[in-house]
Amino acid sequence: MFDPVIAPSGTLLGLLQRGRGDGTLHALTAPRAEALAALDHCVLSDPRHDWQVENRSLYYARLHLDLNGRLDAIEAHLFDAADVLDTDESRTGLALAVLGHLASYGRRDALELLRRYAVRGSNWAWALDELALRDDDAGLRALAVPVLARFPAGPEGEAELAAVVRDSFEPRPWRLWAEDPRTSVSTRVRAAQEAGSFDRWQRQMRPPGPRPGWSVRAVFEWAQQGVERGAALHVPAARCLTAVAGPEDRPEIVEAARTGDDGARCTALRYLADSNDPGTLDLVEAAQDSGSRLVVDAAVDAFERMHTAAAVQRARGWVHRPDALGEAAGRVLACRGGAQDSEPVLDALREAVRGEGPDAQTLWTLVDGAGRLGIAGAAPVLRHIYRETASSHLRGRAARALAATDPSFPAGFAVECLWDCEETTREVAARHAETGDARVVERLRRLAADPAEEADVQSAVRSRIGPDTSAV
Repeated sequence: MFDPVIAPSGTLLGLLQRGRGDGTLHALTAPRAEALAALDHCVLSDPRHDWQVENRSLYYARLHLDLNGRLDAIEAHLFDAADVLDTDESRTGLALAVLGHLASYGRRDALELLRRYAVRGSNWAWALDELALRDDDAGLRALAVPVLARFPAGPEGEAELAAVVRDSFEPRPWRLWAEDPRTSVSTRVRAAQEAGSFDRWQRQMRPPGPRPGWSVRAVFEWAQQGVERGAALHVPAARCLTAVAGPEDRPEIVEAARTGDDGARCTALRYLADSNDPGTLDLVEAAQDSGSRLVVDAAVDAFERMHTAAAVQRARGWVHRPDALGEAAGRVLACRGGAQDSEPVLDALREAVRGEGPDAQTLWTLVDGAGRLGIAGAAPVLRHIYRETASSHLRGRAARALAATDPSFPAGFAVECLWDCEETTREVAARHAETGDARVVERLRRLAADPAEEADVQSAVRSRIGPDTSAV
């Protein structure tokens, strides 16, 4: 999947793609046709950089309801010929999730569209998961025969069916079908359930990889085999070392961290860092000159995992380095530094935005650190990140940091955050938004009454609304 093209943050499309609360507010005042076109663009061309963790479906479904939108564009997208050619679930997953939320709000047309797609579509398993949460027993029973028809009779088809049943995200349809009075349905599903359970048991009994009886050298060799196959195994290998290594093995592990091949070196650095070995910091610094990107990344990651006072002190000395270790030192100070580290953390935050833009991965930790340390001077940078980042998770972190650093947040960004796509961001807004704004009071009441809203958000809302339902 290619990275999505995100429109400028000042446009209606750009706001909706980012999932910002201002996107909803602007859409509700824009010409309806324009707003619906922008909304359909987002639903049909998933704008998320990481579609597996970022939320958009409830956000788009709520706006779809507010605009009283039709489902023609979604239907055409689902049943397009591309559905047969491109079976990646990311092509249709967002549209199906939006339909699921619309069905939970009582949109019968959304429920029927999900049922049809579960019968005919390539990403039928996702549609079935949505229906498992929203459809009634009769609706699910009607799908049993067409779904089972996807798996031809014979060993290959039955094995594929068993794997699908075993890995299903929502088991309700399969449990219902296992009790179906039609023996042609229930017999197949029960057999698939039993085969899946047996397969899971076999995998648990024969886990791959090293075992406690292995030697330190064997663990290092296994890690190197992973490197040669293009699979980084040093993290599980370090856990294995915890099981097989004793005090007498420390010299071998330290030597591997200093001069071993890439797999052994990464494994040893991780193990020593997790053990808070006093020599780890020198080995991490030496690893920066290894010339191996894999070793450098493993050394930096190991350093950031260390919670000792010595690691923080070393970070203060490394934070001005113009390399990966210097960047890591800034993140360590953001996580574990004190008030005296505010200036270098702010410098690191500014440099990351200037050098890598508002979506840099390092910003996640630095933004959290700016909020944790209450760095007032960080507010302008945090506001820039909030506006421009395409990551709704990073925007939520920026909102939390602004709540701790920017006095204008309650009357500013906190208001639009009540409409944000991420529930954690809505929770921050519910706790901080200035209730002098009439929109805030009405939105708090609506969130409190919405059965689709997350429990943590509603708890935050209840902390602002008294028994008489008036905001305080």
